[in-house]
Amino acid sequence: MNKSQLVDAMAKDAGISKAAAKKALESFLDNVQGALKSGDKVALIGFGTFSVQTRQAREGRNPATGKTIKIPAKKVVKFKAGSDLAKSVN
Repeated sequence: MNKSQLVDAMAKDAGISKAAAKKALESFLDNVQGALKSGDKVALIGFGTFSVQTRQAREGRNPATGKTIKIPAKKVVKFKAGSDLAKSVN
């Protein structure tokens, strides 16, 4: 499912226009992104939790040359599925 399909489904389920559903989805995404950017977690009970973790700097290898390279530290977004979501896919 892509973004436009999700907007269509949200509009149909909620009985609202596609424009309103798109605005609601974009607001949700902007707020999740803003919370993660400021270091907060976003926990949706039953669905899952979005959080940010820092990966340490490490050494790796260039597969083409075999040469050792330094991989810098970076922040990554993590998602842990909630129990209701995990149960629904099994």
